[in-house]
Amino acid sequence: MSFTINFGKCGLRSFDKPVVMGILNATPDSFFAGSRANSDSEILHRAEQLVTEGAQMVDIGGFSTRPGAVEVSEAEELDRVCNAVSLVRKQFPDIIISVDTFRSSVAKESVVSCGADVINDISAGALDDNLFSTVAELGVPYILMHSLGNSVSAQQLEYAYTDFMGDVIKFFADKIDKLRLLGVKDIIVDPGFGFSKTMEQNYKLLANLKSFEIFKLPVLVGVSRKRMAWQVAETTIEESLNATTAINTLALSTGMTDILRVHDVKAAVEAVKIWEKMLNSKC
Repeated sequence: MSFTINFGKCGLRSFDKPVVMGILNATPDSFFAGSRANSDSEILHRAEQLVTEGAQMVDIGGFSTRPGAVEVSEAEELDRVCNAVSLVRKQFPDIIISVDTFRSSVAKESVVSCGADVINDISAGALDDNLFSTVAELGVPYILMHSLGNSVSAQQLEYAYTDFMGDVIKFFADKIDKLRLLGVKDIIVDPGFGFSKTMEQNYKLLANLKSFEIFKLPVLVGVSRKRMAWQVAETTIEESLNATTAINTLALSTGMTDILRVHDVKAAVEAVKIWEKMLNSKC
Protein backbone atom coordinates (compact mmCIF):
# COMPACT_ATOMS: atom_id res chain seq x y z
CA MET A 1 0.00 0.00 0.00
CA SER A 2 2.96 2.34 0.44
CA PHE A 3 4.09 4.33 -2.57
CA THR A 4 6.39 7.22 -3.47
CA ILE A 5 5.83 9.94 -6.06
CA ASN A 6 8.04 12.81 -7.17
CA PHE A 7 5.86 15.93 -7.19
CA GLY A 8 8.59 18.26 -8.43
CA LYS A 9 8.25 21.54 -6.53
CA CYS A 10 6.42 19.71 -3.74
CA GLY A 11 9.28 17.21 -3.60
CA LEU A 12 9.50 13.44 -3.27
CA ARG A 13 6.69 12.19 -1.06
CA SER A 14 6.13 8.74 0.37
CA PHE A 15 2.74 7.53 1.54
CA ASP A 16 2.17 4.58 3.85
CA LYS A 17 -1.63 4.67 3.66
CA PRO A 18 -4.30 5.76 1.17
CA VAL A 19 -4.39 9.45 0.29
CA VAL A 20 -7.57 11.49 -0.09
CA MET A 21 -7.84 13.84 -3.07
CA GLY A 22 -10.51 16.54 -2.77
CA ILE A 23 -12.38 17.80 -5.84
CA LEU A 24 -12.59 21.52 -6.62
CA ASN A 25 -14.45 22.33 -9.82
CA ALA A 26 -13.98 25.87 -11.14
CA THR A 27 -17.06 25.34 -13.28
CA PRO A 28 -20.73 26.36 -13.13
CA ASP A 29 -22.04 22.98 -14.29
CA SER A 30 -20.16 20.05 -12.73
CA PHE A 31 -22.59 17.29 -11.80
CA PHE A 32 -22.33 17.79 -8.01
CA ALA A 33 -23.06 21.36 -6.93
CA GLY A 34 -21.09 20.99 -3.71
CA SER A 35 -17.80 20.80 -5.63
CA ARG A 36 -18.37 23.97 -7.69
CA ALA A 37 -16.48 27.18 -6.97
CA ASN A 38 -16.42 30.13 -9.34
CA SER A 39 -15.49 33.36 -7.57
CA ASP A 40 -12.11 33.78 -5.89
CA SER A 41 -13.72 33.65 -2.46
CA GLU A 42 -15.63 30.46 -3.33
CA ILE A 43 -12.45 28.81 -4.63
CA LEU A 44 -10.52 29.64 -1.46
CA HIS A 45 -13.41 28.58 0.76
CA ARG A 46 -13.71 25.23 -1.03
CA ALA A 47 -9.95 24.66 -0.90
CA GLU A 48 -9.86 25.47 2.81
CA GLN A 49 -12.71 23.04 3.43
CA LEU A 50 -10.90 20.25 1.57
CA VAL A 51 -7.56 20.86 3.31
CA THR A 52 -9.11 21.28 6.77
CA GLU A 53 -10.99 18.00 6.40
CA GLY A 54 -7.77 16.15 5.59
CA ALA A 55 -7.19 16.21 1.84
CA GLN A 56 -3.53 15.77 0.89
CA MET A 57 -4.26 16.53 -2.74
CA VAL A 58 -6.66 18.97 -4.43
CA ASP A 59 -7.88 18.20 -7.95
CA ILE A 60 -8.90 21.31 -9.88
CA GLY A 61 -10.99 21.16 -13.05
CA GLY A 62 -12.26 23.82 -15.43
CA PHE A 63 -14.19 21.66 -17.92
CA SER A 64 -17.16 19.60 -16.79
CA THR A 65 -17.28 16.12 -18.35
CA ARG A 66 -20.75 15.23 -17.11
CA PRO A 67 -23.19 14.00 -19.78
CA GLY A 68 -24.69 16.97 -21.64
CA ALA A 69 -22.19 19.50 -20.32
CA VAL A 70 -21.60 22.62 -22.41
CA GLU A 71 -18.40 22.69 -24.46
CA VAL A 72 -15.78 24.99 -22.93
CA SER A 73 -13.24 26.81 -25.07
CA GLU A 74 -9.55 26.27 -24.47
CA ALA A 75 -9.15 29.91 -23.40
CA GLU A 76 -12.01 29.68 -20.91
CA GLU A 77 -10.75 26.44 -19.39
CA LEU A 78 -7.25 27.86 -19.10
CA ASP A 79 -8.53 31.00 -17.39
CA ARG A 80 -10.62 29.03 -14.90
CA VAL A 81 -7.92 26.51 -14.08
CA CYS A 82 -4.96 28.87 -13.78
CA ASN A 83 -6.86 31.32 -11.61
CA ALA A 84 -7.95 28.55 -9.25
CA VAL A 85 -4.52 26.88 -9.13
CA SER A 86 -2.76 30.19 -8.46
CA LEU A 87 -5.16 31.05 -5.64
CA VAL A 88 -4.88 27.64 -3.98
CA ARG A 89 -1.10 27.49 -4.38
CA LYS A 90 -0.67 30.89 -2.72
CA GLN A 91 -2.98 30.04 0.18
CA PHE A 92 -1.77 26.44 0.66
CA PRO A 93 1.85 26.29 -0.58
CA ASP A 94 2.42 22.69 0.54
CA ILE A 95 -0.74 21.07 -0.82
CA ILE A 96 -0.36 18.82 -3.87
CA ILE A 97 -2.44 20.25 -6.73
CA SER A 98 -3.57 18.20 -9.70
CA VAL A 99 -5.29 19.65 -12.76
CA ASP A 100 -8.11 17.72 -14.39
CA THR A 101 -7.63 18.40 -18.12
CA PHE A 102 -7.22 16.57 -21.42
CA ARG A 103 -5.68 19.59 -23.21
CA SER A 104 -1.90 19.85 -23.49
CA SER A 105 -1.96 23.67 -23.50
CA VAL A 106 -3.90 23.79 -20.24
CA ALA A 107 -1.63 21.13 -18.73
CA LYS A 108 1.52 23.06 -19.63
CA GLU A 109 0.34 26.47 -18.51
CA SER A 110 -1.13 25.20 -15.24
CA VAL A 111 2.22 23.62 -14.30
CA VAL A 112 4.70 26.16 -15.70
CA SER A 113 2.91 29.38 -14.83
CA CYS A 114 0.40 28.57 -12.12
CA GLY A 115 1.99 25.99 -9.81
CA ALA A 116 0.18 22.70 -10.45
CA ASP A 117 1.98 19.44 -9.61
CA VAL A 118 0.02 16.67 -11.37
CA ILE A 119 -1.96 16.23 -14.59
CA ASN A 120 -5.18 14.22 -14.34
CA ASP A 121 -6.44 13.22 -17.80
CA ILE A 122 -9.79 11.47 -18.33
CA SER A 123 -8.96 10.68 -21.94
CA ALA A 124 -5.62 8.86 -21.55
CA GLY A 125 -4.21 11.10 -24.27
CA ALA A 126 -6.96 10.32 -26.79
CA LEU A 127 -8.34 13.87 -27.02
CA ASP A 128 -5.03 15.66 -27.58
CA ASP A 129 -2.16 14.06 -29.47
CA ASN A 130 0.33 16.30 -27.67
CA LEU A 131 -0.75 15.49 -24.12
CA PHE A 132 1.64 12.57 -23.49
CA SER A 133 4.68 14.41 -24.84
CA THR A 134 3.73 17.52 -22.88
CA VAL A 135 3.53 15.56 -19.63
CA ALA A 136 6.92 14.03 -20.40
CA GLU A 137 8.37 17.49 -21.06
CA LEU A 138 6.92 18.85 -17.83
CA GLY A 139 8.26 15.93 -15.80
CA VAL A 140 5.17 15.79 -13.58
CA PRO A 141 3.14 12.81 -12.35
CA TYR A 142 0.32 11.76 -14.68
CA ILE A 143 -3.01 10.20 -13.78
CA LEU A 144 -3.90 7.78 -16.57
CA MET A 145 -7.60 6.97 -16.67
CA HIS A 146 -9.30 4.22 -18.65
CA SER A 147 -11.94 5.50 -21.04
CA LEU A 148 -12.90 4.92 -24.66
CA GLY A 149 -14.06 7.26 -27.41
CA ASN A 150 -12.67 10.34 -29.10
CA SER A 151 -14.83 13.09 -27.63
CA VAL A 152 -15.77 14.20 -24.13
CA SER A 153 -19.38 13.07 -24.59
CA ALA A 154 -18.25 9.72 -25.98
CA GLN A 155 -16.44 9.02 -22.72
CA GLN A 156 -19.84 8.54 -21.09
CA LEU A 157 -21.11 5.96 -23.59
CA GLU A 158 -21.09 2.19 -23.22
CA TYR A 159 -18.78 0.07 -25.37
CA ALA A 160 -18.58 -3.56 -26.39
CA TYR A 161 -15.62 -5.41 -24.92
CA THR A 162 -14.25 -8.75 -26.08
CA ASP A 163 -13.07 -9.55 -22.55
CA PHE A 164 -13.84 -6.65 -20.23
CA MET A 165 -11.08 -6.97 -17.63
CA GLY A 166 -8.59 -8.27 -20.18
CA ASP A 167 -9.32 -5.34 -22.49
CA VAL A 168 -8.93 -2.83 -19.65
CA ILE A 169 -5.60 -4.31 -18.56
CA LYS A 170 -4.33 -4.31 -22.16
CA PHE A 171 -5.41 -0.67 -22.53
CA PHE A 172 -3.27 0.29 -19.55
CA ALA A 173 -0.33 -1.85 -20.62
CA ASP A 174 -0.24 -0.16 -24.04
CA LYS A 175 -0.62 3.37 -22.64
CA ILE A 176 1.97 2.82 -19.91
CA ASP A 177 4.46 1.56 -22.50
CA LYS A 178 3.96 4.73 -24.57
CA LEU A 179 4.41 6.95 -21.54
CA ARG A 180 7.53 5.11 -20.39
CA LEU A 181 9.10 5.42 -23.86
CA LEU A 182 8.53 9.18 -23.67
CA GLY A 183 10.20 9.30 -20.26
CA VAL A 184 7.19 9.74 -17.96
CA LYS A 185 8.33 8.35 -14.62
CA ASP A 186 5.42 8.78 -12.21
CA ILE A 187 2.15 7.25 -13.44
CA ILE A 188 -1.01 6.79 -11.39
CA VAL A 189 -3.61 4.33 -12.70
CA ASP A 190 -7.31 5.29 -12.62
CA PRO A 191 -9.67 2.44 -13.68
CA GLY A 192 -12.19 5.03 -14.87
CA PHE A 193 -15.35 4.16 -12.97
CA GLY A 194 -18.38 5.52 -14.78
CA PHE A 195 -16.67 6.10 -18.11
CA SER A 196 -17.56 3.89 -21.12
CA LYS A 197 -18.82 1.16 -18.78
CA THR A 198 -22.18 -0.35 -17.87
CA MET A 199 -23.28 -0.58 -14.26
CA GLU A 200 -22.33 -4.25 -14.20
CA GLN A 201 -18.90 -3.48 -15.66
CA ASN A 202 -18.28 -0.81 -13.02
CA TYR A 203 -18.91 -3.34 -10.27
CA LYS A 204 -16.84 -5.98 -12.04
CA LEU A 205 -14.02 -3.44 -12.08
CA LEU A 206 -14.48 -2.85 -8.35
CA ALA A 207 -14.48 -6.59 -7.63
CA ASN A 208 -11.28 -7.06 -9.66
CA LEU A 209 -9.13 -4.14 -8.50
CA LYS A 210 -6.45 -6.69 -7.56
CA SER A 211 -5.88 -7.16 -11.29
CA PHE A 212 -4.07 -3.81 -11.38
CA GLU A 213 -1.39 -5.14 -9.06
CA ILE A 214 0.47 -6.28 -12.17
CA PHE A 215 1.50 -2.69 -12.98
CA LYS A 216 3.05 -1.98 -9.57
CA LEU A 217 1.75 1.58 -9.78
CA PRO A 218 -0.44 3.66 -7.44
CA VAL A 219 -4.17 3.20 -8.13
CA LEU A 220 -6.71 6.02 -7.89
CA VAL A 221 -10.37 5.23 -7.27
CA GLY A 222 -12.92 7.87 -8.24
CA VAL A 223 -16.50 6.80 -7.58
CA SER A 224 -17.69 9.82 -5.61
CA ARG A 225 -21.43 10.42 -6.04
CA LYS A 226 -21.43 8.69 -9.42
CA ARG A 227 -24.34 6.74 -10.87
CA MET A 228 -22.92 3.43 -9.63
CA ALA A 229 -23.42 4.77 -6.11
CA TRP A 230 -26.72 6.61 -6.15
CA GLN A 231 -28.61 4.43 -8.63
CA VAL A 232 -27.89 1.15 -6.85
CA ALA A 233 -28.70 2.75 -3.49
CA GLU A 234 -31.93 4.10 -5.00
CA THR A 235 -31.21 7.65 -3.94
CA THR A 236 -29.99 10.87 -5.59
CA ILE A 237 -26.64 12.47 -6.32
CA GLU A 238 -27.21 14.87 -3.44
CA GLU A 239 -28.03 12.04 -1.03
CA SER A 240 -25.38 9.56 -2.19
CA LEU A 241 -22.65 10.17 0.41
CA ASN A 242 -23.40 6.94 2.29
CA ALA A 243 -23.37 4.90 -0.91
CA THR A 244 -20.11 6.55 -1.98
CA THR A 245 -18.50 5.78 1.37
CA ALA A 246 -19.63 2.15 1.10
CA ILE A 247 -17.96 1.78 -2.31
CA ASN A 248 -14.82 3.57 -1.13
CA THR A 249 -14.58 1.19 1.82
CA LEU A 250 -14.99 -1.82 -0.45
CA ALA A 251 -12.26 -0.42 -2.70
CA LEU A 252 -9.96 0.06 0.30
CA SER A 253 -10.62 -3.51 1.43
CA THR A 254 -9.04 -4.84 -1.76
CA GLY A 255 -5.70 -3.40 -0.67
CA MET A 256 -5.34 -1.82 -4.12
CA THR A 257 -6.55 1.71 -3.47
CA ASP A 258 -3.84 4.32 -2.97
CA ILE A 259 -5.81 7.49 -3.70
CA LEU A 260 -9.51 8.21 -3.15
CA ARG A 261 -10.77 11.07 -5.33
CA VAL A 262 -13.85 12.48 -3.58
CA HIS A 263 -16.20 15.40 -3.16
CA ASP A 264 -16.58 14.70 0.58
CA VAL A 265 -13.15 14.56 2.18
CA LYS A 266 -14.17 14.12 5.81
CA ALA A 267 -16.11 10.92 5.12
CA ALA A 268 -13.29 9.49 3.01
CA VAL A 269 -10.65 10.27 5.65
CA GLU A 270 -12.80 8.51 8.24
CA ALA A 271 -13.18 5.48 5.97
CA VAL A 272 -9.39 5.29 5.60
CA LYS A 273 -8.91 5.53 9.38
CA ILE A 274 -11.41 2.74 10.05
CA TRP A 275 -9.97 0.50 7.31
CA GLU A 276 -6.46 1.12 8.68
CA LYS A 277 -7.55 0.26 12.23
CA MET A 278 -9.09 -2.99 11.05
CA LEU A 279 -5.98 -3.83 9.02
CA ASN A 280 -3.67 -3.21 11.98
CA SER A 281 -5.87 -5.31 14.27
CA LYS A 282 -5.56 -8.53 12.27
CA CYS A 283 -3.94 -11.42 14.17
